[in-house]
Amino acid sequence: MRFRDKVVIVTGGGRGIGAATAQHFHDEGATVFVWEIRAEETNEQRCHVRSVDVTDAAQLEAATREAIATAGGVDVLINNAGIIDDGFATDLTLERWERVLRVNLTGTFLPSQAVIPHFRERQGGIIVNTSSISALGNRGQSNYAASKAGVIGLTRTLALELARDGIRCNGVAPGVIDTEMFAQVPEKIRAKFLAKVPLGRLGRPEDIARLHAFLASDDASYITGQTLFCDGGLTL
Repeated sequence: MRFRDKVVIVTGGGRGIGAATAQHFHDEGATVFVWEIRAEETNEQRCHVRSVDVTDAAQLEAATREAIATAGGVDVLINNAGIIDDGFATDLTLERWERVLRVNLTGTFLPSQAVIPHFRERQGGIIVNTSSISALGNRGQSNYAASKAGVIGLTRTLALELARDGIRCNGVAPGVIDTEMFAQVPEKIRAKFLAKVPLGRLGRPEDIARLHAFLASDDASYITGQTLFCDGGLTL
């Protein structure tokens, strides 16, 4: 119960890695606010689901104020919301390029910007961002790769800017995780990915959830500015 009496926000927490992360924090005692676009808003024991667009600064500021008022404060922000819209660079429209960048990168920056004043006031807080191994480059994913590489740069910069305020910022870079998003990938390509994983299996959402929780815990109190790859050895 490492997060008893802690308050955690998880963006994109309605499914996949986000849902597993929200559940993991809840299981460890946290009060969890799930921010999911077009979600059905609910209030259950220590779990509050809110319909929030991570690209809308006004919605994020309002949702942050509501979380603080409801729970008395916020301790952890997990930036997990993201989308894919794959295509070779020569085929991508500007609209498709900008949409992925806006959700994945701006949608990591804006929630962070919304909670930072509260963290500074409390002289403490934790931000964990979700990047991807695609940040290293991946054919057919120029928009996604650029957005996730940007998340790594943003993570390092926030860590430098916020350390004096007692705020840590780290990132997680998942590999091939068996989620609804990966299910969109053609079966032939899925099989090729699996064949390249040294540990011989796809990652599970819970694998990433546990890493999110580690980085948000006191066990990682001397870690900041890092992005940890969780990929079964794929990037080796």
